[in-house]
Amino acid sequence: MTEKTKIYLDAQKVSKSYFIGKKEVKVLQDVNWHVKRGSWTALLGASGSGKTTLLNLLGTLERPDAGTILCEGVDYQTLSKRHATRFRNNSIGFIFQSYQMLPELTLLENVYLPGMINSILSQEYKLRAEELLSKVGLADRLKHRPDELSGGEQQRAAIARALINNPSLILADEPTGNLDSKTGAGILELFQQLHEEKSNRTIIMITHDEKVAFLADSIATLADGNITT
Repeated sequence: MTEKTKIYLDAQKVSKSYFIGKKEVKVLQDVNWHVKRGSWTALLGASGSGKTTLLNLLGTLERPDAGTILCEGVDYQTLSKRHATRFRNNSIGFIFQSYQMLPELTLLENVYLPGMINSILSQEYKLRAEELLSKVGLADRLKHRPDELSGGEQQRAAIARALINNPSLILADEPTGNLDSKTGAGILELFQQLHEEKSNRTIIMITHDEKVAFLADSIATLADGNITT
């Protein structure tokens, strides 16, 4: 088995439920899913099927009620909250549909802020943030605040922010969902570049658009609490 085809994420019998009042709502039920290192996987499913919940579990933002998730052999269940935060910051980049930019900060500050958790070398992260913003076509927007940017520009900045710590895993939740077709196409081109330039970077992208999904290496569908590939 080559380096590129090794299993990177391994979910085994993962279940997750929520309670609405006293009523239990089962979202995921005994999910088994294996994701290869360096792959780009599109995750499809109807609204409310549990796609975002699964992404949160894979990103250590939530814990499953039952089952095991391994990332390069690291068992999430063995991580304390502090270690999970450190692992998440070092290894995982999140890209949200709503951008999640802090309105009081400039674009440059928004991008390099996550890197500051790991180091007091602020200048190092500022330089890396500048390079990343230039890479996504925002070199002339460093001092702008989020409300001065278009949706597409904010999403590009969000991608730069997700890359600040050079993560091996990118989790993207409908990254083109709030964008017009032309702007969304530009974001997808950027994802294709990210996928091609680093062979061991793994991408999982939630989408409702099958045309978007066909750009990925593989498609997984979440329905009735389980995964089919």
